[in-house]
Amino acid sequence: MADSRNYSLKQLTKIQLKVARQNRTILFLFSAVSSILLVLLLRDPSFTPTQDYVLFLLFFSIGLWITEAIPPFAVGILIVGFLVFTMGQENTMDAKRYVQTWSDGVIWLFLGGFFLAEGMKKTKLDLLLLKFAAPKFGTKAKNIILGLMLITAIISMLMSNTATTAMMIATVAPIFTILGKDSKVAKALLLGIPAAASLGGMGTIIGSAPNAIAVGALEGIGIKITFIEWMIIGIPVALILTFLFWKILIIKYKISQESLTLNFLQEEIPKEEGFEEEEKIRKNIVLVVLITTLALWLTSQWTKIPVSAVSGIPIVALTMLGIIDADDVRALPWDTLMLVAGGLALGLAIQEQGLATYFVSNISSVDIHFYLLLFLFALTTVTLSNFMSNTAATTILIPVALSLMSITQGVDPIVLPMVIGLSASCALLLPVSTPPNAIAYSTGFIEQSEFRIGGLFIGLAGPILIICWTLLYSYFS
Repeated sequence: MADSRNYSLKQLTKIQLKVARQNRTILFLFSAVSSILLVLLLRDPSFTPTQDYVLFLLFFSIGLWITEAIPPFAVGILIVGFLVFTMGQENTMDAKRYVQTWSDGVIWLFLGGFFLAEGMKKTKLDLLLLKFAAPKFGTKAKNIILGLMLITAIISMLMSNTATTAMMIATVAPIFTILGKDSKVAKALLLGIPAAASLGGMGTIIGSAPNAIAVGALEGIGIKITFIEWMIIGIPVALILTFLFWKILIIKYKISQESLTLNFLQEEIPKEEGFEEEEKIRKNIVLVVLITTLALWLTSQWTKIPVSAVSGIPIVALTMLGIIDADDVRALPWDTLMLVAGGLALGLAIQEQGLATYFVSNISSVDIHFYLLLFLFALTTVTLSNFMSNTAATTILIPVALSLMSITQGVDPIVLPMVIGLSASCALLLPVSTPPNAIAYSTGFIEQSEFRIGGLFIGLAGPILIICWTLLYSYFS
């Protein structure tokens, strides 16, 4: 009887796998055919074959990310391979730069965060940090989630949102382990922390690259935005959107009066007998590396040391001093780096081929009201930033926005560039939309589809709030 039951289960599993493969194949082909039709519909007669290839790749990648016909990291590999193959056919194109996204500064920043997180996990330093911080937020799960999100948002105003996310997720990792993969509270935390990191970056000029691009563009036309002026606009928007995102999470996962049991924080962290002194030394090493790395990340604008270069400190120090070994390195979430490298390569191709510039510049030929123009630019910024680097999207859109200032008489010229710069931080729809999202996704606790509700809400509510607050500041300043 037991053998018959086991045989039936095996056959059912085979059928389910076969159906899943067929569904994924159908979705893959549907994405490919839809992408071809969109290219034929939207392309300009002046487009070169290379531009057609990149436009197809953009639609195809979006389709694969949305339908999940193949894993997200596989889409990243597909993007790089497709670009190398198609661009390599052109004698004038240097296809190597698409492979070189693997050595981009963002990748190194990711890797440094992964090494720090692994070092904290191995020495149980993350437990000690959580033991210190978590009691400050009480025992209600929703208050703990809000407290951690606010801390994340504030820290990301001063340092990389990627590094902030990596550190915060590493700190609260014991909560995920205790609650389990299906916990609604764990999912809310893993969605809330990266969102707060991205939104918090709006608060200061150094909080996000798009902010600096907007300020630099305005200085180019003789308008100087001070650090304090940006904070007056950015911090209220960042905190309000963080709070609204928290409310969305609480409603989505129906978290009301649940208490978060943190009794494990009161327990003594188990120690290996005879190795107490060794454990203390290892913990101190990680703590010193952590503080040094954070200090250099925070002061990079003064020390002029790139944050990606600082990431070499944990990579070298933790391996050299024996905290992290070869097995630990092999266990790192390399698939996340594949995902990010693919997104960087796609953004590079879109920018170099002038596709975004072509479609956005068509706005200048349409006679529309300035407020509608503001919303269109904000929405376009969010849309592009979901599928390519928000830095690249801002770099493309702000010059176009400044070129349209001649048709907006009587309007403060700082409004449109600032709206674009701030809106770039509202792209939260996909794991690939932001490095913080990718880090959270790499834990394996959340599905790609779980990013959508909050991403859609912030993608629509964010630009509206940004526009209203920026116009209000412009009116009273």
